[in-house]
Amino acid sequence: METRVILLNNRPVGKPTMDDFKFVTEEIPALKEGEILLKTLYVSVDPYLRGRMIDAKSYVPPFQLNQPISSGVIAEVMESKNPNFKKGTLVSGYLDWKEYNISTGRGLTPIKPESSSITAYLGILGMTGLTAYLGLKNIGCPKAGETLVVSGAAGAVGSVVGQIGKIMGCKVIGIAGTDEKVAQLKNKFGFDVAINYKTTDDMNRAIQVAAPNGVDIYFDNVGGEISDAVMYNLNRLARVVVCGSISGYNDTQVSVGPRMQWKLIATSSLMKGFTIGDYANEFPQGIATLTKWLAEGKLTYTETIVQGFDQIPQAFMDLFEGKNEGKMIVKI
Repeated sequence: METRVILLNNRPVGKPTMDDFKFVTEEIPALKEGEILLKTLYVSVDPYLRGRMIDAKSYVPPFQLNQPISSGVIAEVMESKNPNFKKGTLVSGYLDWKEYNISTGRGLTPIKPESSSITAYLGILGMTGLTAYLGLKNIGCPKAGETLVVSGAAGAVGSVVGQIGKIMGCKVIGIAGTDEKVAQLKNKFGFDVAINYKTTDDMNRAIQVAAPNGVDIYFDNVGGEISDAVMYNLNRLARVVVCGSISGYNDTQVSVGPRMQWKLIATSSLMKGFTIGDYANEFPQGIATLTKWLAEGKLTYTETIVQGFDQIPQAFMDLFEGKNEGKMIVKI
């Protein structure tokens, strides 16, 4: 039996291209005791994977050339020699971009499809939701009546951050890149104000108008000039949650912009970056809270689902063109 695999062919320079990926076919070895054979059903593609394509020290090791790329996956157990995983069980976990994977089961979580759409476990009930909830809770420390600004607000993380902000009593302002996404932020996700940065000439002024009393919390998913504009409007004791910086992931040289240390000093503000692993001990509580809110109708989500194993690299590249609404997922 064979499986197709997607390898990292080149380390991208600037935006990734199809030449940076390689499709190969390999034999699937016979199962050993304690192993399971998994059929990939859905693959999550996420902006942070771009950083792992660079050969640089970071919070996780970089992908290696001519080795499989990996990300969040939902899979079905097709064969098992592990008593903890029965045939037919659905699992979520971090797996290679392969049609079929062999695993010992370590790091895999069985999921119950009757409780929610199974793709939710790659998004709002998985790392996406946890990133939004734990980052906002632990660093943003939202209080009722405060003003929260979210960049990349129509993305998978940003749309959840805004909804949680509303649950916690904040005024929520979202920044996105199309009129359609702006309308979605207000009509579907309940944001109070939404700004299209691509049609706004003066972002600093736009933030001033949207947040006349200033910004108490900024959940930053993009970096760059958008973040500069938000930070000019920080209140005293504001909190800046640095989750992502997609505007610069494909830069070939270090960009130069306003240095904002003076603003942090002047307002006694906190600016803190994080990765979701920082709060691993809170995962069970976080999942329980997100599941409860989803069941109560307090949270909703949007997915962009692309069809076909061959489309995984293109779906990943489309993230940097803003072609996704919410979580980008490939159905195999």
